[in-house]
Amino acid sequence: MGVASPARDHDLALARKAASGDRAAQRELFQAQRISVHHTLYRILGANRDLEDLIQDAFLEIFRALPSFRGDSTLNRWCQTIATRTAYLAISRRRPPTVDLDVVEDVLANDHDTRRHAQVRVAARRLYVALDRIEAKQRIAFALAVIDGRSLTEVAQLTDSTMIAVKTRVWRARRDLMKRAAKDPVLASYLAELSGGDPS
Repeated sequence: MGVASPARDHDLALARKAASGDRAAQRELFQAQRISVHHTLYRILGANRDLEDLIQDAFLEIFRALPSFRGDSTLNRWCQTIATRTAYLAISRRRPPTVDLDVVEDVLANDHDTRRHAQVRVAARRLYVALDRIEAKQRIAFALAVIDGRSLTEVAQLTDSTMIAVKTRVWRARRDLMKRAAKDPVLASYLAELSGGDPS
């Protein structure tokens, strides 16, 4: 077990109070973790009509599992791990369509940025449509590592996987996406951009 720290002590105290039914602690935990849980689900699933329901699902599981929180990781990382599992279950259930092409966040931009923002939105929609056809574990590894820019070590922790498994999943997802992008220059360009200009 790691060395005690004020942040760890606070996480443990908050988790214990929330687990015991303390409403104020539950509200504090929800407010502190909601953006992080939303971010994790959004990166994996994209603009999804079920996202708010999935956030609720994630928090139901978080509150159910709170008695098992021991402070071995931060409360934030622990909640992100549960959000990742929630996304995996959502993908496994395959609630069609995972991506709602009509629900796209409007971006207010200056005139010279408008075209670029529109291109990125179109490319992102095409990427999530392609991700819908990829095996769930590969999709999650790719979304967390490539789209969200997390380290492979962090992805391994969030998915309770080995580094080798994560690397393999990201590689397979990228390979499958590049096959689909062979006939879609917009998707191909976006994948190259996500990979830092390297389409391989």
